[in-house]
Amino acid sequence: MQIICDKRIIFDREEKIRVKEKTRGICTCSSCVKMEENMYQIRTDLALETQEKMQEDHVELKGVRFMEEKIDKNLTISTVMIETENGAKTMGKPKGTYITIEAGNMDEEDEDYHREISVQLAKIIRRLSKINKEEMSVLVVGLGNREVTPDALGPRVVDNLFITRHIIKEYGKYAFGEGNVNRISSIVPGVMAQTGMESLEIIKGIINETKPDLIVAVDALAARSTKRLNRTIQVTDTGINPGSGVGNHRHGLNEKSLGVPVISIGIPTVVDAATIVNDTMYNLVTALTQSEAFQTVGDSLKELNDAEKYELIRELLSPNLNAMFVTPKDIDESVKRLSFTISEGLNIAFAEGCLHMI
Repeated sequence: MQIICDKRIIFDREEKIRVKEKTRGICTCSSCVKMEENMYQIRTDLALETQEKMQEDHVELKGVRFMEEKIDKNLTISTVMIETENGAKTMGKPKGTYITIEAGNMDEEDEDYHREISVQLAKIIRRLSKINKEEMSVLVVGLGNREVTPDALGPRVVDNLFITRHIIKEYGKYAFGEGNVNRISSIVPGVMAQTGMESLEIIKGIINETKPDLIVAVDALAARSTKRLNRTIQVTDTGINPGSGVGNHRHGLNEKSLGVPVISIGIPTVVDAATIVNDTMYNLVTALTQSEAFQTVGDSLKELNDAEKYELIRELLSPNLNAMFVTPKDIDESVKRLSFTISEGLNIAFAEGCLHMI
């Protein structure tokens, strides 16, 4: 016998919104349970946004520390440190350090400003690497699909890196005129639809051959807020799950799965369509409650909790728009510019002494 779970949102005669649930039977299959758990989660890869949401909901965050440093009026560095398993469970993210660079003008063409961001990024990468070696072997992994512009950040960063490993193998480190030179190599593993392989499988094979001391994974992320698109860089020592922001669940790249420390760098380039509608709905409710003519409707909408609001939005968007992600119209130029910013930060962090040869 087929088990059917029917949840629908309807309008009553007084134009008030209510949620009517008709449930016939209980579905306990793993996919339905997982879907029920994730149904009302606003998608974001940024730990800072998760921390902000917890504060808005007055959730007590035990085992989570937050720090903020303002470099100047347009550059802020925030740090979220998840120190306990309880904190990780509450945040829905692994234990570790999540550092976010917020730069309000990062989407503008200002070389000096982007250079400053790159310098700050290099400092953060060095701090998180925690490898006490004069010479390191670093593998940079450019995750994403080069053919899809919002997802091409990782491959484009790799295109702009200063690669040294092959030169050191061929001519020795003194070819750069420096006493100590890090061995930098890179790979763009593509996506499963192109290769038929998980990124984890490809990178494991490379690790077995090249034995890097550190892996740096670069990927495009999804944000909760449109104001953070192309204006935020997240750096973390917990690794990354490729495609998680847009609902694609792949094997994670982290120290546990690879046996090598992993630093991940990401910039949000897309936002869930339902998130935009949710923000618009919030502004609409605020406006309606302040209007005498529509105050009743506004009050009715205001009574809905987050789950009911999100279910309403999903119902209105489905079936054509509920899996849609939105990106800015100038994403081509943004990804090109931001890839230079990240690659320059990596070059400063690991190959600064060799940059005179570029």
